[in-house]
Parts: sequence; structure tokens; C-alpha cells
Amino acid sequence: MLYDNLSINDAGHLCIAGIDACELAAEFGTPLYVLDEDRVRMNCRTYIEAMRAYLPEGSRPLYAGKALCFKGIYPIIEQEGMGADVVSGGEAATAIAAGFPADLLYFHGSNKTDAEIAYGVEQGIGCFVVDNLNELEVLSREAQARAVIQRILLRVTVGLDPHTLAAINTGKVDSQFGVPIETGQALEFARQALATPGVEVIGFHSHIGSQIFEPDSFCDQVDRLLAFACSVRDELGFVAQTFNLGGGFGVPYVDSDSRVDIAANIAAIAEHLHAGCERAGYPMPAVLMEPGRSIVANAGVTLYATGGTKTIEGYRSYVMVDGGMTDNPRYALYNSAYTVLNATRAADVADFACTIAGRCCESGDRIAEDVRVARPERGDIIAVLTTGAYNFAMSSNYNRVLRPALVMLHDGKARLAVRRQTIGDLLALEA
Repeated sequence: MLYDNLSINDAGHLCIAGIDACELAAEFGTPLYVLDEDRVRMNCRTYIEAMRAYLPEGSRPLYAGKALCFKGIYPIIEQEGMGADVVSGGEAATAIAAGFPADLLYFHGSNKTDAEIAYGVEQGIGCFVVDNLNELEVLSREAQARAVIQRILLRVTVGLDPHTLAAINTGKVDSQFGVPIETGQALEFARQALATPGVEVIGFHSHIGSQIFEPDSFCDQVDRLLAFACSVRDELGFVAQTFNLGGGFGVPYVDSDSRVDIAANIAAIAEHLHAGCERAGYPMPAVLMEPGRSIVANAGVTLYATGGTKTIEGYRSYVMVDGGMTDNPRYALYNSAYTVLNATRAADVADFACTIAGRCCESGDRIAEDVRVARPERGDIIAVLTTGAYNFAMSSNYNRVLRPALVMLHDGKARLAVRRQTIGDLLALEA
């Protein structure tokens, strides 16, 4: 099994955290998002313990809510001692509605609206990650109107290509995110921010991309961020309290993917930063990271019911499922690889070569191509692993397909965390 919270029971069914996947599908319907709460907590603790062990006081992981945002995730994140980042008013409101402390939220976004900025300041959000001068101006106005000093990080682009997928590469100079160091604009950004009323600059943020497995790219990022911080100190007299290094580490989706030792990676980054600060005579800053995928991805499994198979002689066989790109658009967007199992026949030999096809009227509606599963019959449950991140979060109503339910597993029990969307929900906003 790809992960150790998966097993096969005496009935030959796939089990998730010890619970029969076929029984979950029968009770809650399909498609169904399943999230193992204990695995989420374990992933949180991996980051928290490593950052406490190797990095200065004040360092902590911030859960990246864009990976999976619903009210039920935030009590877990808070209980485990993490902060959180949000990238919209909706994500912020979800966290706050769940009781998450606003002062532990970091508000991201390359084009925050005036209304979102006002909302964030009004709610007492702990820190804004300021992307550009336009936003800085609005934030200053809103903070002064409320007689508050808003803490901010300045998002800069370090000009680094970590050789991850282009669609999730955010570190290059030519990016819509942040202000580039290489062109000299980031230094001017810092100069203006430090002179702006209503805000307090506490440090710098940069993000180089997602699905990075080794510490090397983060160490390169640290070098460039530290060099920039030293230039700001020398030019402007400002010493950063905080470096935010952005996203967490990658996760394996298939057996051939690399495994990641997160604690060892964090230790390597911490050692590299400490050595760099010593050489530069720069005080060691607190470090923030923003894991999302590596907190929830491997805790998630999506279950589908199959309508059976369709074989095109001389070409391929299709397994048709009752979901698809509406609940998991990642294959259509990124050609993302997944591990797929027939949960009903998990003990059988996976010798049926096929493409898992969704129900939408699109030739690109695929979950996986050229995979092998135990040959399914109509009504069998197909499980797609490692779907906790960016599946529920990116779901849509294309073809007017209803969004699935989400259940959470804890201590051998399943509870409904997000109910299945209904036709009434679908039509509720229409005149």
C-alpha cells in the first residue's frame, strides 16, 4: 500500500484508517471525499516538532488553506499548534467561523480586493503578506482608519527555478506573485513599505513552488533571501525578524515518487540558514513555512462507484466512474499521476489495464490513464489515493454535477464534515 493507514480486510475490501471503504460508500454515497484526521494530525506534528527542534523561537508552520479549506480542518490545525495562511476573504471567513484565532492568520493574495483588505484589518488578522505597492497603499489607508498598526511581510521573488511543474513554479523573476529582487524593485518596495504609516514590516516572504522533495532548492532560496535582507539592512537599516519560506514539501502520489524526510529537510534548511547568518553577521530570524499539500494530501482518498467498463477493441478499456473533473480537476490541469485501486476487490490481482474516465461531457475528463486495477463490475467502488489536497478545494459544478460529501475518520468512526450538495443548493442563488 502507498501509505500505512491503508489495509485490506477479510472481505477483500480496502480499509482507510481501519474502516471499510465500501461501507463508507454505502453509508454516505459516492463520489465521496474521505479524510483521515489522525493522519492530518501526524503530518502537522512532523512539521511542528522539527521546526521547534531546529529553528528559533517564533518559528512555526502555517497551514496553507488553499489545499483544503472547510470549517472542520481548522480546529485540528489550531489544536496541533499551527498558524494558517488564507488567500481570499472566503478562506479567512471560513477559518474565523470555525473559531480559529484571527491573529494566527496570514493573509496572502496577489490581488486582494479593497473589501478583503478592509475585512482582514477589521477582523484583526495577524499579518498581511503584501504583494505589491497598490495593496500597500490600501492596507495603509484601512489600518489608519481603524487606528491600528498592521503587521506585514513583504513578498519578494528570489528569481529561482526549483524545476518543479511550470504551473506550480512561483519563484522565477517573471511571476505575477511578489516583487522581484533581481530588478532592484524589491529594495524600493521595502523602502516605501518602511516609510508607510499604519503598517509594521516584520520580514520577508518568498515562495518558490510546490512538490519539492529535497532541501537544496530551499537552501538556494535562503541564500538569495538572506542576501536581499542584508542589502535592506545596509541600505535602509532594517533587520527582518521573520523569513517566510513559503510552501512545504512534496508528497508521493504513486510508488515511483520520492519519499520525503520532512524533519531531515527542515534540519538541513535550518543549518544552512544559521551558517549563512553567521557569515553575514545577521541575526537568525524566525522561520515560517506554509505546508498544505503535505498536511492533507496523503490523508485523503476519494471513492467512486463504477458504472462498469467499456473496451474499444485494439485501443483501450475505460472504467467509468460517477465523478471526475468536477471533483478532481488535477489530471485535466496538470496530467497528475494517481494510485487507483478497486476497493471492492482490493485483494485481487490488479491486472486490468484501463483509463479511469469521469462522467462529464469532455474527452479530457480523466482521473488516470494506463493504470491497472482488479477488473471491476458495475457498482464496484474505485478508490483514488492521495486526494486530500486540491480536490475538494478545486471542485466545481461543471455540467451541473453536484459536489460530493466529505467525511472525516477518527478513532475508528466516520463523521460527516461537509454534506453532499443538493439540487436545491445548486439552484438557491438563481432568480
